[in-house]
Amino acid sequence: MLRLDSNQIANVLPHRFPLAMVDRIVDGEAGEWARGIKCVSVADPAFMGHFPQYHVMPGVLIIEALAQVAAVAMLSLPQNSGRIGFLGSVNKARFRRQVTPGDVLTLESRIVRARRLRLCGGCRPRGR
Repeated sequence: MLRLDSNQIANVLPHRFPLAMVDRIVDGEAGEWARGIKCVSVADPAFMGHFPQYHVMPGVLIIEALAQVAAVAMLSLPQNSGRIGFLGSVNKARFRRQVTPGDVLTLESRIVRARRLRLCGGCRPRGR
């Protein structure tokens, strides 16, 4: 079972503030899938410039958080230790509701093909 706090995630991923988007990995299996959470706060730097009069989390940052959850799943395998993952493309992304401060995003990524990493993912905001 894959469970990591923010300090353990920092040992796996190269991302640091303000682009470390995952607060905790709550479940998963290395190389297969992972479920993480992102607690959205008005103090997040994106809210200073992205519609400062109406706080909404940019979709590109939601995708980045989802990609970081997938990266934790892949980079947690011993043979991938010290490697870096890059997001190459996104297909069929849809945003069905706005993510605002106070929401907790539950992000789940499932690895479909590991050779050239292909994943399926989704997220749900909670808190409204």
